[in-house]
Amino acid sequence: MTAIKLPQQAQTLKKEKVLLTGGTGFVASHVLDSLVTNGYPVVVTVRSEEKGQRLLKSLSSFAAPEQVRYAIIPDISTKNAFDDILTRHQRDEPFTYVIHTASPYQLSFADPINDCLNPAINGTTYLLDSIHRLCPFVKRVVITSSSAAILNPPNHREVYNESSWSEVTWEQAMQPEHTYRASKKFAEQAAWSFLRDNNPRFTIATINNTYTFGPLSRSLTNSAQFSSAEVNTSNRRIWDLIHGKWRDASSGEACIPSTAPVFTFVDVRDVADAHLAALTAPGQRYYTVGGFFSNYQIARIVEEEFGEVLGSEVLPELKGQEDDFEEGKHWKFDVSRSKKELGIRYRGLRESVRDTVVSMLEFEKGTALN
Repeated sequence: MTAIKLPQQAQTLKKEKVLLTGGTGFVASHVLDSLVTNGYPVVVTVRSEEKGQRLLKSLSSFAAPEQVRYAIIPDISTKNAFDDILTRHQRDEPFTYVIHTASPYQLSFADPINDCLNPAINGTTYLLDSIHRLCPFVKRVVITSSSAAILNPPNHREVYNESSWSEVTWEQAMQPEHTYRASKKFAEQAAWSFLRDNNPRFTIATINNTYTFGPLSRSLTNSAQFSSAEVNTSNRRIWDLIHGKWRDASSGEACIPSTAPVFTFVDVRDVADAHLAALTAPGQRYYTVGGFFSNYQIARIVEEEFGEVLGSEVLPELKGQEDDFEEGKHWKFDVSRSKKELGIRYRGLRESVRDTVVSMLEFEKGTALN
């Protein structure tokens, strides 16, 4: 089993300081790796002192001294939540860039408006307002959006690109199956509206990533308190597979669940590189997709790469199973802009799944991530 290449310490540090929100999240943790290895000094927002300390510990092997600091913001959707940190650093070494990754990502909500929609929308617009008022030196704000703001299931377009927008409505957002998708659409639209209405000094770019696989965050709870709920939603299907949880609800036998509604993936390291490149690329939307996938294809890759390690009692039998992805019967995607303007060379499904599983197995042995 090949170990994953770990981040390396930068030879020199840049002067342009970056504010990264949601720093312990899955995407943010890989964005942070890219920032650190490319020499950026970074201030990361976290929700608690414990998360901040855990984050610094996870970086200790390759971040330069004082290269990464953290600030505690318990609730980013509170008005003026960022004012204190922006003001303090404005007096010292002002921020040049902001990367905003923090946003709710779950698929069920007791209260769609207060649990998902308002936090996503307000967390974005309040941050932009604070930067506009307090940070004259910020040049670019990169926002993690989602393919959920682009796709329109079940009535898919023939080809999706950056000009595509989800047609989900506010009324539909009250239905749990549409809430997350709506939150990403309305939060991103609010960001572009802020830019148009306020004409700030900074510009905006958004990264619209699809289902995102890849190595686990190094800042997961590597202790007896760890819960699989900490694994990001996209990766959880792979986590469940290697832990024998792909089971038929009725018979309890191992099976391959349906892949629908999304058949596209991207590796988190490519998403992180896209965020980094977007700091200085044209201020636009960037749709990031590595390719198509299905649960059947994931199971096949895991069996071929890790069958001897995991054992037949864990993995579902592939013989006689059907792949629910059919070439040519699904929508197409055009990611030429992200390839051309951001220079992204997308990893394939096998590499992404293999490295994801390696990181999970290493995490459980306690030999990685810390």
